[in-house]
Amino acid sequence: MTNADFYKGGQLEASKAKQAYYDLMKRFGYPVFAELTRPDGPFWAVDFGQGDFVSYGMGGVFWCNEQAESYFGHEIFLLPGQNIPEHRHLPTAGADGKAIPCKTESWQVRHGSVYGFSEVGEPNLDRFPEAKAMLAKCQAPHLKSVHVERWAADGKVYKLAAPETWHFMQGGPEGAIVMEYATYHDGAGLRFSVPGVAL
Repeated sequence: MTNADFYKGGQLEASKAKQAYYDLMKRFGYPVFAELTRPDGPFWAVDFGQGDFVSYGMGGVFWCNEQAESYFGHEIFLLPGQNIPEHRHLPTAGADGKAIPCKTESWQVRHGSVYGFSEVGEPNLDRFPEAKAMLAKCQAPHLKSVHVERWAADGKVYKLAAPETWHFMQGGPEGAIVMEYATYHDGAGLRFSVPGVAL
C-alpha cells in the first residue's frame, strides 16, 4: 500500500481511504456497520492536509460529543504504521462565555496494537526503533513526545499522562482499532505541533 493508491490529482480520495479501513475492520472481525458505510454517515478518513495518508492519517467516528454533560466517545482506526498528528488539548471559552476545561482522555486498544507517545515520562524512543522508523516525515522535526509505550488489545485502559500535554498514537504492525473515552471535545482547543495540520 502506497500513497499513490489513495490520491488523485494530489487530493485524498476519501472513498479509497475509507475502504482501507473497512478492509482493516474485516480483517479484525469488527462489524462494518451500515451506519459507517453511508456516504453521509459519521465515519471519516483524513490525511490532516499533509498528503501522506499512509503514514500520517486516520479513520474515525465521533459516536457522541455532548457538551452539556461533558462526555465524548470516539473510535480510532489506524493502518499499520499510520501516525495521528502529535497534539494537545487546551481549555477554551464557550460561546456562552462559560469556560470549557481542556479535554482529558483515555484509550483502550480493541484490536491490533499501537505505540502511545507522550511528552510525559522518560525519553525512551531509541528503545523502540521500529516506532522511530515509522514516524511520519513531517512529524519528526517537531516531535515533543519522546516517551513511548506499546499498547496491545489486552483489556487495559491507558490514560492521558497529564492535562494539556503533547501526545499521539501510531498504528502497530497490524494496524489498530482503539476506543477513546473522554470529556467533551471542543475543536477550538485542539493544537498540533506540525504547522499547517488540519483535522
